[in-house]
Amino acid sequence: MLISVFFSGCVDSDKAEASSLNDSEVAGEDLSSGKSGNLRAVMIFGPDESLDPAYKWVGWYVREAGIYETLFAYDSDMNLKPELAEGYERLNDTAWQIDLRPGVRFHDGTPLNAEAVVYSINRALDPENVRHTEYDFIESVSAPEDLKVLIRTKEPYAPTIASLSDPLLSIVSPKAEDLTHKPVGTGPFKFESYEDGLRLSVLRNEAYWRGDVKLESVTIDYVSDPLTRSFKLQADDCDLVRGVPATESGLISKSPDLEVPSKETLRLCFMYVNTNKAPLGDVSVRQALNYAIDRDQVVSAALEGAGGPAKGVFPSTLPWSANEKLESYDYSPEKAKEMLSEAGISDTDGDGWLEYGGKPFELSIRTYEKRAELKPTAEVIASQFEKIGIKTEVIVLETGALSADTSDGNYDLSLYAWNVAPAGDPDYFLSYHFESTGVQAAWTGYSDSEVDEWIKEARESTSPEERQEYYDLVQARVLADSPEIFVFYYKELDGINTRVKGYEIYPNDISFITKDIYIEE
Repeated sequence: MLISVFFSGCVDSDKAEASSLNDSEVAGEDLSSGKSGNLRAVMIFGPDESLDPAYKWVGWYVREAGIYETLFAYDSDMNLKPELAEGYERLNDTAWQIDLRPGVRFHDGTPLNAEAVVYSINRALDPENVRHTEYDFIESVSAPEDLKVLIRTKEPYAPTIASLSDPLLSIVSPKAEDLTHKPVGTGPFKFESYEDGLRLSVLRNEAYWRGDVKLESVTIDYVSDPLTRSFKLQADDCDLVRGVPATESGLISKSPDLEVPSKETLRLCFMYVNTNKAPLGDVSVRQALNYAIDRDQVVSAALEGAGGPAKGVFPSTLPWSANEKLESYDYSPEKAKEMLSEAGISDTDGDGWLEYGGKPFELSIRTYEKRAELKPTAEVIASQFEKIGIKTEVIVLETGALSADTSDGNYDLSLYAWNVAPAGDPDYFLSYHFESTGVQAAWTGYSDSEVDEWIKEARESTSPEERQEYYDLVQARVLADSPEIFVFYYKELDGINTRVKGYEIYPNDISFITKDIYIEE
């Protein structure tokens, strides 16, 4: 069988196997070197009414806590590797055989086998699951042998293997009686306790299949306010904080006991544009708004330089699908005003503000506050719009209210931050946001038959080079059409006490607490 490494969701061969482990880990060699500790971590988002990984997006949170694992997963350099799988074989255009790793056991002692995988995946495919449509490409999942799983798709679907890294498809123990309240996975940490919406505690899995786990326990607090997260770190109320505000990073770094590791991520800050609302349905107006945004200033003012201006959907962190040939919208307020004037939006009464249809041309930017950078970003963009005569209001909402407004079309511009490739494949974001049937395409009202065809062709092709060509076309078209306005790429800033060792930032946000973190006493 051909030995292969998986990169960013590309399928390079019909047969592949690889190991994400060192030989010492497989053999169970003691890797902890006497290091251990009880880690206190703080995160932004967490579960609320359920701990079931197949419920909504809870899989992210219980994966981040080290409880669950998937068949395949990405490392910290965004290379896709087998995790609970040993490898796969593509039998034909619509059939994939997954070979499972032997000797793995769930936290309750139940052995990992094909039936457990079938059970876990079918939970996501259940029509009652609110996210089941994301996996409608799967025709069936079966267990021809104890350690072999057969996945059949309805049509050729290139991202099949990459999609198996989604925490929604976390492999759960089929013997677990209450996954809503007591999660049972195969990860380096076992569930201990949970305080609804506030705190999740886990303990070391003494029988972890990858070898010794260094930490004894982890307590994760969920704190939505960014400043509160930072204050907890500075007060030594925790050891590790995800999502430090850029405005606080300098102060934190001044402490000899604290540091702020950072890394480029796959998260994009962008604005949905309501193309169903005049005059935003005019592509020249949307392009003009692009020219009115000084992205360098946004990054400098709102992020204090901790990010990079966006010219398309994908950052270079996802190299195989980022279209490096794209020409970004340069900051040009003069060109913006010229294009708006051609679209019938101009200052007709000389008061310095633009009018459209005899009324002031006003826009609102809606956003949410849990991500510290979004409100100041909206405020900077609003000030840039006002420089060219567009009265602009910033409205900060709870995430649920914002999503409701945006999906209902009750908005002009909605500022969000999305991970554009959590499964490492470009199909995820492009199909949801720009394919006519996509949920987010319905939010903007965007539809283009050529874009639909390019996305379909890319999804069905087995050639990474051919897929790249189609995705390049899609990225160029949506940049020109601007149903969404891309602002910047995130650089994650985390706060950490220097006694914490072995911590890594994963660009796709899925992995957080790992077996290799420890506290140096």
